[in-house]
Amino acid sequence: MSAKPDLKIVLCSPRGFCAGVVRAIDTVERALDKYGAPVYVRHEIVHNKYVVDGLKKKGAIFVEELAEIPENTTAPVVFSAHGVPKSVPADAQSRNLFSLDATCPLVTKVHREAAIHFKRGREIFLIGHSHHPEVVGTLGQLPAGAVTLIETAEDAKTINPKDPNNLAFVTQTTLSIDDTAEIVALLKERFPNINGPHKEDICYATTNRQLAVKKVAPVVDALIVVGAPNSSNSQRLREVAEREGCRIAVLAQRAADIDWTKFGNITSLGITAGASAPEVIVEEIMDAFAERYTLHVETVSAAEENEFFPLPRQVRPEAAAE
Repeated sequence: MSAKPDLKIVLCSPRGFCAGVVRAIDTVERALDKYGAPVYVRHEIVHNKYVVDGLKKKGAIFVEELAEIPENTTAPVVFSAHGVPKSVPADAQSRNLFSLDATCPLVTKVHREAAIHFKRGREIFLIGHSHHPEVVGTLGQLPAGAVTLIETAEDAKTINPKDPNNLAFVTQTTLSIDDTAEIVALLKERFPNINGPHKEDICYATTNRQLAVKKVAPVVDALIVVGAPNSSNSQRLREVAEREGCRIAVLAQRAADIDWTKFGNITSLGITAGASAPEVIVEEIMDAFAERYTLHVETVSAAEENEFFPLPRQVRPEAAAE
């Protein structure tokens, strides 16, 4: 049997779960432990099939709308990490549903910023991707027409506000740093008095994972992003790798997704994972490469992360003693 070729694996750090994702998953698991199955979850708790399937096996039932939840249930209903329009909690309350809000606190921060701008009478731009659940949730914080979505640099160049001197912008938390910076620069050039966030809306986890990919992508033959096609932050990692000159940059949900024809002649491979992708799949993919190559693993770090977000009060451990 011939010896396996050598392959240098460069792991991006940080990668995988962020504090908001950990909080959201823990919210569902704690609710299952405390109240028993079923626990209803509106929309995928995070955009990852492995995570969602694991929670289904434990008794979580995923729905897209509250109307799918039976009448008179006493089961908890969890709102996903992406956030929801204001109409959703209002609907839950009108039906006397017991709801748990697993919205990422950094998304909630954007909702609060938008509400403050609206209260101050400003026209609001939201930089983001239409139909993404986080954007739907942010748009749904305010009356229809109060927020205008900007998706591209072209939108920023052509948008015509009612009052150019009374504007504000907020952003989706999982965007490309570079694309967003370009759009913000265009808006500030056209509207010098526009109000922006005090602190960057793009979340720390999105930023750090992109910075790590920027360091690794130029020095490897290929890069795999562990993540789902509907995960915004995972798709942005793949785009960042391509932009940094990596000739093979692919998204993979599991090892079974890998198209091995693309990796025939590589000698180095970068691996990262989106903020909703578990480390166990990174290990699964490394095991798949270890069957074909002799691996030499190193890690390239862009930042240290130690963020922690407390769980919703109803499922915190101390709540049991109240």
